[in-house]
Amino acid sequence: MSIYIDMNQTTLANSIQISGIGLHTGVDVNLKLKPAPENTGYIFVRTDLDNFEIPASVEFVGHCSYATTLVRRGVVLSTCEHLLSALRGAGIDNCFIELDNIEIPILDGSSENFYDLILNTGKVEQDAPKRFLQVLQKVDFVQDDRKMSIEPADRFEIDCVIDFKHPFINRQTFHFVADNGSYGREIASARTFGFTHEIDTLRKANLALGGSLDNAIVLTGDGMLNETPLRFDDEFVRHKILDIIGDVALVGMPILGKITAEKSGHAVHAALMSKMLKTDGAWEIVESK
Repeated sequence: MSIYIDMNQTTLANSIQISGIGLHTGVDVNLKLKPAPENTGYIFVRTDLDNFEIPASVEFVGHCSYATTLVRRGVVLSTCEHLLSALRGAGIDNCFIELDNIEIPILDGSSENFYDLILNTGKVEQDAPKRFLQVLQKVDFVQDDRKMSIEPADRFEIDCVIDFKHPFINRQTFHFVADNGSYGREIASARTFGFTHEIDTLRKANLALGGSLDNAIVLTGDGMLNETPLRFDDEFVRHKILDIIGDVALVGMPILGKITAEKSGHAVHAALMSKMLKTDGAWEIVESK
C-alpha cells in the first residue's frame, strides 16, 4: 500500500522577479514566477512573443545536448531544468513562468537562488488534491554505456552514478530520497560543471556564451579554475541529480517511483520519461489521500 502526502496542490503565495543571463546564449533575461490555478502545472510564457505559452512537458522537448530545450511551433525555450528542479524540489505544483528571452537565467549554476526565493515567497494550498504519477512497472532506457531506469516505489528517490576521468570526480554515487527539506539540504546548491577542453567546441557551436566562473565549475586537466571551493566533495553527482529532478518534472506532476541512473544526460532523461509515458500499464495517476 503506497503512502501519499496528505496535501492539496500548491502554488506561489506571491510573484517572484529574477534577472540574469543565459548560460548558453549569453542574453539578458527577465523572469517572473507567478501563481497559477489548480491543475495548471508549469507553463512558460514568452512575454517578448505575445505571451506565447510553452507547457513544461516531455511532449515539447526539442534537443538536449548540454541543456534541456523545449520547442513549440518553432518557439524555443532553453535551459529550463534548473528552475523546474527548484519548483519541484520546493513542492510547487502550479506556476506561470514569464520570460522575455530565449533562455532561463543561469544565476550561480545551481538551483539554490530559485529555491530560496520560492521558499521565502511561500506557497499556498489550493482546493484540488495533489496528483502523483505512480510508477507501476519498471521501464529501462539504455544508450551505449548510459543507463537509466524507473521502477515502482512508495516515494520519489534517485540512485545516481557518474564517472569522469578527473581527480576531482572519478566515480561518484549518491542516493537521494525526496522528503521534508532534503532537496534544499542536499541538492539545490550543487552547481553545473564543464571542462576547459570543451570550451572551444561549445563556443563554436554558439553554446556556453554566458558561461563564467560565477555560474559554473570549470575543470582543467587536473584541477579547476574556480578559486572558491567545492560546496560538497561530491558536488558533481549532486548536480546530476538536480538535473534529473528538473528533467523528470516534465511529466507534469510529482513521481512516486525510484530512478536509477548511470552516466545519464538530458537526452537520456527525456527518452526514459517519454518511453515510460508511452508504455501501457507502466503508470497511473493517483491523488493524495
